[in-house]
Amino acid sequence: MSGLIGRKIGMTSIFDENGKNIPCTVIETGPCTVTQVRTEEVDGYNALQLGFDDKAEKHVNKAAAGHFKKAGVSAKRKVVEFRDFEGDYKLGDTIGVDLFVEGEFVDIAANSKGKGFQGVVKRHGFAGVGQATHGQHNRLRAPGSIGAASYPARVFKGMKMAGRMGGVRVSALNLRVLKVVPEKNLLVVKGCVPGHKNAYVTIEK
Repeated sequence: MSGLIGRKIGMTSIFDENGKNIPCTVIETGPCTVTQVRTEEVDGYNALQLGFDDKAEKHVNKAAAGHFKKAGVSAKRKVVEFRDFEGDYKLGDTIGVDLFVEGEFVDIAANSKGKGFQGVVKRHGFAGVGQATHGQHNRLRAPGSIGAASYPARVFKGMKMAGRMGGVRVSALNLRVLKVVPEKNLLVVKGCVPGHKNAYVTIEK
């Protein structure tokens, strides 16, 4: 699907024509440069590889430098492939935020915020066991039993337990585009999107 790479600026809110306050996220979207064109004949599938956000040449290894030089573009920090990109583009072409139009729906993916080591109540939504009375003092946010003793005499793989939370790939689907600002490369979408401020996101039609 057609899409672009962007950077999450932050959240704000705007009023619609009915005076309703709508929470929204502002994303710096593009301009993205075509760094590679995948074709069915050569690669077995059709895709466009886009680059976003310039990177200093001294921080680029030789393999990446050669890749960008072949495309005739400056080195990029973020490179993403979009399969079956609509339109006819060639190496070095620039695609801007005007790829999107107000009112359409997009899918946005990014790495979620890392929360560190969390318990089962926060991580998995457990209710906690036991009561806050009758003499107990430390079981309010405990997971409860994690398995039987004699059989199977082990804890099954995938058991929901405490552990590191966040920092994984998350997609927010069907977010409505509220506003497109081509002169500032800004895209405003309804609701929140995954990732911290300044996180790289991918936006797909």
